Amino acid sequence: MSLYSVLEALMIVTALSTDAFVSAFAYGGNKIRIPFASVAIISLVCSAILAASLFFGAFLSPFIPRRITALVCFFILFILGFIKIFDSTLKAFIRKHNKLRKDFRFSAFNLKFVLHIYANPQEADLDSSRILSPFEAGYLALALSADGLAAGFGAGLTDVDHLLLVLFSLAFNMAAVLLGASVGKKLAEKLPLNLSWLSGLLLIVLGIIKLF
Repeated sequence: MSLYSVLEALMIVTALSTDAFVSAFAYGGNKIRIPFASVAIISLVCSAILAASLFFGAFLSPFIPRRITALVCFFILFILGFIKIFDSTLKAFIRKHNKLRKDFRFSAFNLKFVLHIYANPQEADLDSSRILSPFEAGYLALALSADGLAAGFGAGLTDVDHLLLVLFSLAFNMAAVLLGASVGKKLAEKLPLNLSWLSGLLLIVLGIIKLF
């Protein structure tokens, strides 16, 4: 295991776990408790989706010339990073065009509902119990996993250490939710917190590194 592999994995999971931190911060600020079981669900779902996308990228990698895989990885990470930098604008757009009420009926993997949770993470508390249940945490995790799906596929096309990346993802997502909820709870005032620009910058830098 090289130092580069460790640093690469750290950059990816740091970029992907910022949404989990910000969402948990919002829950803590709104006095919504996240039990440990729900924290574990969020981390497991996010990491499982990342692992699946890594595997899919690695499966396709042998069929694509190495230089092309580097370019594809760069474009995926660059575009994803660019989107993350303007994350607040994207979420505002989704909120504007995705008017939902909390008393609607929904089915598993309802994309419209997942998009709504992505733009309004606090809305995952469907029953307004002030506690994020494991079931509700699953929907939040799906919303948080969109970045991991794209970034994982791009990283899977290259020589990234898959096992290390998934293990870091499990640890970082769990730490991000626990820390975000704790900090948000202590800061009772609803302070604006937007770290998407940081995760976007990390993804863009990582994409550029993949070209060399």
